Amino acid sequence: MVPSMSFEKPKIRLCVDQPLSEEQEVALSREQAHYLFGVMRLEPGARVALFNGRDGEWAAEVAEAGKRGGTLVCRDRLAAQGTPPDLWLMFAPVKKARTDFIVEKAVELGARRILPVQTEFTNSERLRVDKQQAHAVEAAEQCGATFVPEVAEMTRLDRLLADWDDSRQILFCDETAAGAPTALDGLSPGPWAVLIGPEGGFSDRERARLAQMDCARAVSLGPRILRAETAAVAALALWQAHLGDWT
Repeated sequence: MVPSMSFEKPKIRLCVDQPLSEEQEVALSREQAHYLFGVMRLEPGARVALFNGRDGEWAAEVAEAGKRGGTLVCRDRLAAQGTPPDLWLMFAPVKKARTDFIVEKAVELGARRILPVQTEFTNSERLRVDKQQAHAVEAAEQCGATFVPEVAEMTRLDRLLADWDDSRQILFCDETAAGAPTALDGLSPGPWAVLIGPEGGFSDRERARLAQMDCARAVSLGPRILRAETAAVAALALWQAHLGDWT
């Protein structure tokens, strides 16, 4: 369906877990109703952009507004469903605010899956996956994405690599390579994963394990050693510029 040109695209976007189609009614949760009607002060007739990760983006009209709930009705399809490249981000969680930042930027930069990993030098042993998934949803709402990547449960890096499918290549961001030229020429397309280490870096054992993997490609991220959250942004941006949807 061609988007209606008689309305401006709504500025407020909301991710829902319900089917979206023309004239489809969407019931709001109490939290969503509070945000739309209590915080944003929307009234019946106002329009909101909806997406669910499957059916594209839709302009929906507020049909019922209440303190504990409400109903929206889909009117116009604004965009087809988009899917980012087959790129995973594997990273060692750091301090809470910095981990939140990594998840947020991974969504903005088009990661399809986010995998927290526990390395030998990982300082953070606990991670609230539900909280990080909520951050991913919020980031998608803010950046205009129609896809929300899964935030997986934290897994030990050695176990993850032991069962690794070699058809997925790994861009191994090795802090010991700082200062070497950042050369990504010659990388072949296909499924990829970016691997970022913890604040203490990778252990010698982890580095040796990755060096033995034909699918792993060590890369420098410039002349300076980057913090984990900066490295994640830099590596995702480099990959997207060479092999992703920035090209």
